[in-house]
Amino acid sequence: MIDNQNTDRESGSQLDPKYDSNGLISAVVTDDSSGDVLMVAFMNAEALHLTVETGVAHFYSRSRQALWKKGETSGNILKVVESRIDCDQDAVWIRAKPAGPTCHTGVPSCFYRIVGKDGLEHIE
Repeated sequence: MIDNQNTDRESGSQLDPKYDSNGLISAVVTDDSSGDVLMVAFMNAEALHLTVETGVAHFYSRSRQALWKKGETSGNILKVVESRIDCDQDAVWIRAKPAGPTCHTGVPSCFYRIVGKDGLEHIE
C-alpha cells in the first residue's frame, strides 16, 4: 500500500515540514558565494515562517527555549538567497549572504576546526 501522505510530502509542491517530537527541524546554512557551511541550527514552525516571510534567517534556540533572529544583537544577519527542504521535509538548507561573521566566536563559519587523529586543528 502506498502512503499518499508520504508521497505528497516527498514529491508534492506543498510545504509540510516533519517536525521532531520537540517541534523542530534541522537547518543547515551555507554561504551563497563560497558554498561554505556556516552553521547548523534548529527551526520551529514560527522560525521557518519568519525566515520565509522576511528573507532573514530565524532559528529556535534549544538552550534558551526561544525564537531568535540570527544577528539581531550583533548585526551579522543572514540574508536568505534561497531555502530548500529535503525529500521528507525534516531538514532545511538555507543559502545566505552573511552580513559578517556567522559564528558567535567571531569567525566566518562555525566549522573552523578540522577533526584529526591527534585532536582538533584550527583552519587558518
